[in-house]
Amino acid sequence: MFLSNVSVFMPPVLTLIGIPGLESVQCWIGIPFCAMYIMAMIGNSLLLFIIKTEPSLHEPMYIFIGMLGVTDIVIDTSIMPKMLGIFWFHVSEIYFDSCLFQMWLLHTFQCIESGILLAMALDRYVAICYPLRHATIFTHKLVVQLGTVVILRAAILSAPCIFLIKYRLQFYHTTIISHTYCEHMAVVKLAAENIKINKIYGLFVAFTVTGFDLTFITFSYSQIFVTVFHLPQKEARLKAFNTCIAHIFVFLQLYLLAFFSFFTHRFGSHIPTYIHILFSSMYLLVPPFLNPLVYGVKTKQIRTNVVKMCCSSNPD
Repeated sequence: MFLSNVSVFMPPVLTLIGIPGLESVQCWIGIPFCAMYIMAMIGNSLLLFIIKTEPSLHEPMYIFIGMLGVTDIVIDTSIMPKMLGIFWFHVSEIYFDSCLFQMWLLHTFQCIESGILLAMALDRYVAICYPLRHATIFTHKLVVQLGTVVILRAAILSAPCIFLIKYRLQFYHTTIISHTYCEHMAVVKLAAENIKINKIYGLFVAFTVTGFDLTFITFSYSQIFVTVFHLPQKEARLKAFNTCIAHIFVFLQLYLLAFFSFFTHRFGSHIPTYIHILFSSMYLLVPPFLNPLVYGVKTKQIRTNVVKMCCSSNPD
């Protein structure tokens, strides 16, 4: 990264350079990225359409899957147009305020995604461990309340990150961001001032959200496994376990990629920058691409409605 000897006061424009060290092949990297983005948009839109139009899918589990689809669409759309602009058209400049808005949008919906996964885990926990009480506990009113809490938590926790940058950090060593999108620490590290408070708050949000959600998600699935393995009939065990496979896969692939990106950005100084940036970008692209495929294949009701829709559109 180029560091100027003269600090820049509140730069109006920042420059995203994409993947450092791979600038010459970024145009080719953009092809699979664009393909994943298009497939993610089609898959999640189809998922939302099926859930909205099929009354039998207006249940908590499918509503949460729909919310996850909306979140994936927003996350991908907040970064991909600009990323492809960098890769294919060398449009690397971004207004400072636009960069902060992208950052807030991205981190807010990442937090929402984590909260939705927690809500889905709790829903499966009640459905499998207390099946007779599930309908009375997980009402549509509770689903709305959970959704509201998840959204408010994300918006409130993410907002201070933006204000701490906007109003605390006024002088910057450089305006060049070695990244494909505006990520919190990537922007904070440009500052020529003390960034300790920004780092601490960023860690606080990360560990508060992931720590809380991960604890209860792990507890929910551990209790589910205990309950499932104590079921007397093998068919009942397989059926109960099968309802959780898709959720567990989505949960694992999201958090494994998230932890790799998070820790390499802060402690992985020995890892090449292009590896970190590639994984950070894939961490935002792969889950939205895989989620509709996973739920479409592993969830019988969704799979049945996809087949029904395809058959009705092809009368032959």
